[in-house]
Amino acid sequence: MPGGRLTHEDRRRIAGWLAEGLGYAEIARRLGRPTSTISREVARNGAHGGYLADRAQQAAGRRARRRRPAQAVEPPVGGRQESLRGFVEQFAALLAGVGLPRMPARVFVCLLASGPGSLTSAELVRGLQVSPASVSKAIGYLEEIELVRRTQESGRRERYVIDDDVWLRAFKADTGAHAEVAAAARRGIELFGAGTPAGARLERMAGFFSWISDQMNGSDLTDAVVRDALTVVAALVHAARPLTVDALAAALEWPVRRAAGALEAIGRRAILADPLMVERAGPGAFAVVPRPDRLSAAQRAALAAGPRPARA
Repeated sequence: MPGGRLTHEDRRRIAGWLAEGLGYAEIARRLGRPTSTISREVARNGAHGGYLADRAQQAAGRRARRRRPAQAVEPPVGGRQESLRGFVEQFAALLAGVGLPRMPARVFVCLLASGPGSLTSAELVRGLQVSPASVSKAIGYLEEIELVRRTQESGRRERYVIDDDVWLRAFKADTGAHAEVAAAARRGIELFGAGTPAGARLERMAGFFSWISDQMNGSDLTDAVVRDALTVVAALVHAARPLTVDALAAALEWPVRRAAGALEAIGRRAILADPLMVERAGPGAFAVVPRPDRLSAAQRAALAAGPRPARA
């Protein structure tokens, strides 16, 4: 059911939809789950040989059998206790330097350094020597960016947990901001014009932040969709002329829907065609051209003029 653990049937559906080229967001919508649940599931179980439902179910069963009730963490004694505190403070300062607020950073590192990867509020209060309110506020922040989750122990006591794939989520936590910057820069290009100095600067900025976003947050594109997109680019280069979706599908012996999906993926993730770009060339037709930001105006003019002696 939505919000519970994924069932074997859920995993069969995920595998089928991935094979059809659906993105994580659409799969999550169909299952009534957060997108992060689907991305974690595929990241855990699809690294080698693609995502297979039966294999994913078996892996989930093994993880469940390995779980044991978390034991309270005994505070280290003597010099080891001081070393642990020093590590927590130093590591937290580094994380604060890259944007994580100081108290959430301290709580996160404390959880990271704990034996079972989980602690109660009382254990965090005792270990960090801070107030329960400070811990509660920090946990709320870490939950919001999906670095920590809560579990309920017997009774009403909560335990805060760091999962094995926490670094995957940490890596993607701020990618939305990169995409927003790229989109804002493209709006500026439309405002000032691509041929103006401001437009050229904004084009470089948009390309840079799009590249960061694509590299860090490409989870909505499956390997199958990426392969299809690259095949479409190769087909357009080989054809050396604009092609319609129907013509592409016929030449590649694909369903029209598959060719259209590949073109849509390229439209959403221009980096798939880099250093080329796919653009519309007449009604319903598409062609590949070099990306304008890869060469300066002087370089393009020199190439158009023909070969000349290279510099030593």
